[in-house]
Amino acid sequence: MHLSPDHERAIRREFDSLVNLEPAELKAWLKRPESLKVGMVRRGETESVGRQSAKKILAIRATPIDDLTDPDYAHMKKVIGYCRRHLAQRPQAWRTGGDVTNTRWRWSLMNWGHDPLRGRRGG
Repeated sequence: MHLSPDHERAIRREFDSLVNLEPAELKAWLKRPESLKVGMVRRGETESVGRQSAKKILAIRATPIDDLTDPDYAHMKKVIGYCRRHLAQRPQAWRTGGDVTNTRWRWSLMNWGHDPLRGRRGG
């Protein structure tokens, strides 16, 4: 699966918009106990899918654009899809202006690089 340059740009733009935690913030988040409390852990693995994703996000962020690979773009698309789906499932408290700071919903999104309390980057 090789993408056109336009498609790659579109994926990077959406990924950069949704991943609103800076690398240092995401690294610090992964050290918090709340990060460990959420997410699905696949059989035979010790770390949740979201925490594994965060580590891939950090690697992608550290990679120059010209060095990104097809698997990197595939992961960016996975992050975009997860964030879109999870944001669409926002809790009632968030819809009515309630506090979602300490919710599993927010923590899970943060493992995927998105803090819903900040909104999207660049738009």
